[in-house]
This record gives sequence, structure tokens and C-alpha cells, in this order.
Amino acid sequence: MKVLMFGWEFPPKIYGGLAVATYGITKGLSVQGDVETTFCMPKPCGDEENFLNIIGMNQVPIVWRDVDYNWLKDRLAPGMTPELYYDLRNHIYADFSYMHVNDIGCMEFAGGYPSNLNDEINNFSIIAGVVARQQQFDIIHAHDWLTYPAGVHAKMVSGKPLCIHVHATDFDRSRGKVNPTVYGIEKNGMDYADCIMCVSELTRRTVINEYHQDPRKVFAVHNAVYPLPQEYQDIPRPVHDKEKVVTFLGRITMQKGPEYFVEAAAMVLKRTRNIRFVMAGSGDMMNAMINLAAERGIADRFHFPGFMKGKQVYEVYKDSDGFVVPSVSEPFGIAPLEAMQCGTPSIISKQSGCGEILTNVIKTDYWDIHAMADYIHSLCTNPALFQYLQEEGKKEVDGITWEKVALKVRGLYDNVLRNYR
Repeated sequence: MKVLMFGWEFPPKIYGGLAVATYGITKGLSVQGDVETTFCMPKPCGDEENFLNIIGMNQVPIVWRDVDYNWLKDRLAPGMTPELYYDLRNHIYADFSYMHVNDIGCMEFAGGYPSNLNDEINNFSIIAGVVARQQQFDIIHAHDWLTYPAGVHAKMVSGKPLCIHVHATDFDRSRGKVNPTVYGIEKNGMDYADCIMCVSELTRRTVINEYHQDPRKVFAVHNAVYPLPQEYQDIPRPVHDKEKVVTFLGRITMQKGPEYFVEAAAMVLKRTRNIRFVMAGSGDMMNAMINLAAERGIADRFHFPGFMKGKQVYEVYKDSDGFVVPSVSEPFGIAPLEAMQCGTPSIISKQSGCGEILTNVIKTDYWDIHAMADYIHSLCTNPALFQYLQEEGKKEVDGITWEKVALKVRGLYDNVLRNYR
């Protein structure tokens, strides 16, 4: 089976859970032996793993340029060959000479989430038309709303079925204050999709109720985690006898509910001063959270180390006695699973999709800062509770694998192809 997949992120460059999930799914599909995935993304960094074919959309021509083979070989980024470039060039389907392109007839992408994101989404979709005409594939898989237009375009060009993967909706990102443009892109993608994969039952219900989709084509496909590499397993876990450490790690944005973590911390610190709180990450609410901690008089017990990546993330997990995810709306949320892999008990909001598959965690409503504070205090003062959640949580998470997720994805592919007209 050949899959043409569209995504906005892929490791090693990670902006959030989307990159982790697309890696897990594609890696899981690759071990099945008979699935070949071509993954199209805006701007590869060149260090991606080679278990799948990667096409950088910034290397796909949309305007004809007569370029020398040897010069082109030096000009193209790793992963794109002159032969593939010339073949893609032969499938340019319209006159795009009015668009801003570079010396090889390609559009540039900033990578990530720039201020002109809507323009980049549109450009990505235009380029998808070239790729879909040139590539041979059986099914299309588009991850998250940014690539839905590309997936729809590829379906219209090829006549092949479209699966879309809903990692979040704008109802999650905006606390209900939905952007009409984003909603329109999301709904159009869902309307055209033959199969909609959602990262949780919570998200599935949102898709059915808010986007008015047929329940028969909407499925929950929960995320997972990969086993920790030995390098991360070997990170020492400090013993905090005098002071405990409780951590929030993620985007400091409205969706993640950081203010509830600060308020709960303030309540805990009225009972004991032997706990330090860490808010690791970055986002548009960071300055507001620094000010809130100061207003509550806990700035001396509250730390903001900034954005973490790679091994740093796991060092933070290992250095924590509790991990708190007070998300207002979290379609899934991989971070608690990662923390539990490291032996750190987690407290998650009942509004988190990962709670559907996790038993050995503490669950509370995101807004219930009194309960959150009680649970944080208990974790830090009750060694038996800590040990139980540490041991049982790790066992539970070790059984949640991307290979199992990929088998479900493959089953949905097969079902779509059997029934596709």
C-alpha cells in the first residue's frame, strides 16, 4: 500500500505534539512491511529519518525553470534529487508565474507557524496539486487543519480516497471563540474526507456535533508513546527529601490552562513552603503568568525556565515529583504519558483526551483549583500514593505503543479502500 501523507511538522524539528504523533504513526506503519509512505511537509531540515520518503514542498517547482542538472544537484536540499525535481516539473498544471518563486521555480516556506500562515496553507495546497499528479499512491492522509486543503486538492486531482487526522479543532485552541476562517477550512476538509481519525473520543464528539459529520466515518484513534531511548532512561532521578518539585510543561497558552496551575500552586504554598513549582515552556500567556505568580506572592517558589526540547524535556520530567496538565480542552495530550514513562505521577484535567485510556493518573476538572491543590499536596506528602502511581503508571504507559495505533490506522485504510467508489 502506498500512502501520500501531508503534515506540517516532523522530527527532529518539533513545535508540539503534532510532530510526535506524525512520527509515531509513520514509524508504526513502516514496521508493517508493506506500507510505503511519502510524507509531504513545508520545509524539511534534512535530518529526518529515512524510513519514509520525504518531499519538501519548498523543493517542488510550480513555475518552469530551465536549470542545469549539476547545478541543480548542488542547489537542492537533501532528500530531493534532480530526477524527482524534473519529474515534478513535468506535472506543473497551471500558469503560476504571477506568484513569488525562487530561482528554481519553487515557493519558500518559513517553517513552523509564521504570521502569514494562511498564505502558506494556500501555497502548500497549490503545490500538493503538482505532487498528487506526479506520485503514485492508493490513499491520502492529511494531518491537522493546515494540510486539509492539500488533502482535498490531492483527492480532486487523483480520485483517491482521503483520510484526515484531527489532532485538535479550533474549539480546543480558542476555548470556544472559533475563528470562522479556520472553522471553514476544518469543515471543508471533513466534508470531503472519506474517513476522519480523531485523537480521542472527546474530539470525535466535537467533530460530529460541531462540524456536523456522519458518525459512521468518524473514528477515535488515540495517540501513544515510543519506548524511551537508553540515553533518556539513564537520566538520573534526584531524590527530593527537603523540597518537592511539581511541573507544568507545554505551551503557555489559553488552551493549556496555565493560570489554574498558578492558582493551585498558591493554595498549596499556603499549607507548606517545601514545594517548588516549575512552568516550563513558552507562549503568549507567559508574561501574564509571571505577573500572576508575583501577585500571589509565590514568585520565590515559582520558576520559568523557558522552552525545553529533546533531552531537556526528559530531564525536567525526571526532576519532578508531580506533573500537572490543567488543560481547558486537550484533544489528547502526550506529555502526561511521557512523564509517566519517566516515573513521574501525573495530574490531568478531565477535559484531556488521554484520560480516556489512562487509569493510573489523578483526574480533576481544570477549573477545580481546590481539588488540584489537594492532589498536588497529597502527591508530595504521601510516599505510598507517589510510589503506587509511579510504578503502576509506568507499567500502564509502557503498553500504549505506536505500533498498535498504526495497526488501527491500517485497518481504517483497508476499510476505506474496500468501500471506496
